[in-house]
Amino acid sequence: MKKQLLLIVAVLLIANVAFGQGLKKGNLIGIHRIKVVTLKPNVTMGQFETFYVGKVLPEYEKAWVGLKGYLLRSFKDKNSFAIVWLFESEAARNKYFTAEDKANELESAAREKVKPIEEELKKYGTYTVDYKNDDDWVVR
Repeated sequence: MKKQLLLIVAVLLIANVAFGQGLKKGNLIGIHRIKVVTLKPNVTMGQFETFYVGKVLPEYEKAWVGLKGYLLRSFKDKNSFAIVWLFESEAARNKYFTAEDKANELESAAREKVKPIEEELKKYGTYTVDYKNDDDWVVR
């Protein structure tokens, strides 16, 4: 019994270290509210959400090196979502933009890479994002 308990504690500690994530000082976080999700006929919000998390976000993460994406669903309004983009730093984010904060060649190339998955997402529905100038935050 003691060996089993010790094994369980060891596995939990290893899992916590291996998968433990948290915000770190200097991380840049973009928070973008999804205003409207318009589903295709016979598609559920769950199907849209599953595809977005399982297929769309990983493609974005491959296209933008150093980016991690999360889909958030409102606790109270189950049809209200947001996207959180997490970069390691401002410098990691700024690799994709000019000094004037316009998309550069890397940003344009990344957008091209995700076009196929965005097109596939349209089988489930479409969405609009509410972008604002104060969407990006740096962890202090």
